[in-house]
Amino acid sequence: MFDKLIGNNEIKTILRRMLKNSRVPHSLLFVGEEGVGKKHFALELAKSFVCQNSQDFEACGKCGDCHRADKFTFPKPDDKREEFERVFFSRHSDIGQVIPCRNNVLVGAIRDLEREANFRPYESKARFFIIDDADKMNNQATNALLKTLEEPAETSYIFLITSRPDALLPTIISRCQTLRFAPIPAIEIERHLLETKQFAIDDAELLSLLSNGNIGRAMTLDLAKFREQRDLMLKVLQSLLIENNRAFLLKTAEEMNDPKNKDAYGNFLDILQTLIHDIWKIKLGADEFSVVNRDYKTQIKILAEKSNAKRLANWLKEIETLRENFAVNLNKKIATDALFMQMAN
Repeated sequence: MFDKLIGNNEIKTILRRMLKNSRVPHSLLFVGEEGVGKKHFALELAKSFVCQNSQDFEACGKCGDCHRADKFTFPKPDDKREEFERVFFSRHSDIGQVIPCRNNVLVGAIRDLEREANFRPYESKARFFIIDDADKMNNQATNALLKTLEEPAETSYIFLITSRPDALLPTIISRCQTLRFAPIPAIEIERHLLETKQFAIDDAELLSLLSNGNIGRAMTLDLAKFREQRDLMLKVLQSLLIENNRAFLLKTAEEMNDPKNKDAYGNFLDILQTLIHDIWKIKLGADEFSVVNRDYKTQIKILAEKSNAKRLANWLKEIETLRENFAVNLNKKIATDALFMQMAN
């Protein structure tokens, strides 16, 4: 049932119309930011075909076929390359998925899809193949897929999932009907988190604001870790705007680059940017409900009083420049020291 999916009601309307009119294209391209539910929509569309007890052309979500449709077993990320050179079928033999091996969708997997797509359905009236992160296909894989898209089997449907449509060849895009997904409104994410009864009201609000429209991020973000990292970045801004404590800034740069924080460095920068952006908005007279870190509104207002808009805007630019420079293997520790000293000047 599409109603159980969060957000993108316009896409639900389009898919329902396709099902009602029996006009589902054999090749669909699901485009949108990470975590907005593209693959869930694709699976729900596939379920509508295999369901034993469909209602108003939608899957019932209760029958055996619905329960089997989205149960997949995938190899681990560090498994051998050969393990990824095939279609992975769910417990339902007519719903398969191709996934990337690290950063590449392998040509072997697409050739296996081509072969499987020519088989008649085993249990239902159609077969479905989802290519996750389709933008990670190399030229060989793309060329192999083109042959299948040009001459699709009557009973086979191929759904491509991507957050980077510009990385796909125009020849692929032109052979698919595109569905564009929007970020999910924070209020809808908050409502969903509260309905799951796993989150306190304050936590649900904060997660929905931090998610940036990404329900997947909202569900998986470690709030305790986030708050710990945010407290450190708040102290950085207090050192810059109130205390002028350069020793603390250098100590923090060292902590951010400690091996134990190897995978958290990007998070520190994200949090720092978000805090600066909140301070900037308050400085420009925005309503306190427009900020992300509403639970820190008192601290943000104090920092806004101590800052000026031009300096804050420059800080945001400097952080973006830092990110860009990492593409050329810049030493992160030296770069973070330089960033904080430049912000302090």
